[in-house]
Amino acid sequence: MVTTRLDPIDRMILSELQADGRMTNVELAKRVGISAPPCLRRVRALEEAGLIRGYHADVNARELGFEVQVFAMVGLESQAEHELSAFEEQCRSWPLVRECHMLNGEVDFILKCVSPDLSTFQSFLTGQLLTTPNVASVKTSLVIRGAKDDPGVPFETLEERLAREA
Repeated sequence: MVTTRLDPIDRMILSELQADGRMTNVELAKRVGISAPPCLRRVRALEEAGLIRGYHADVNARELGFEVQVFAMVGLESQAEHELSAFEEQCRSWPLVRECHMLNGEVDFILKCVSPDLSTFQSFLTGQLLTTPNVASVKTSLVIRGAKDDPGVPFETLEERLAREA
């Protein structure tokens, strides 16, 4: 398990950067209780190991005019690996699709879509998603409001589990 390679300082670094990726290395080092040079070395090592995949701004979609958020549950005619991969590749090309997850259960994929308005989403739905090869069914749910949208992982849960295992 990857957490066995991480010491408590590495986990604190990840937790702090997940909460605020814009802080300076000096501030990060202060928060985790080490000096700046080793902190920077640790951050670079975490990046190289793929544990930090990038840094992103949390953009307010509604303030930018993206008023509509929809979850689309997609069923495919075939679940052969090449068909699943082809659908995933197609999803990567659609700007309105912000997330694509393959599921186990009644539907094969759930897509999180963001659109400026309902007519733009409707055009995408009927002109692209529903006409994609191998798509058998699509059920959509319009988001009324979001109650929680936390990024990343719950580090406090990880720390509790590691404390129990120690």
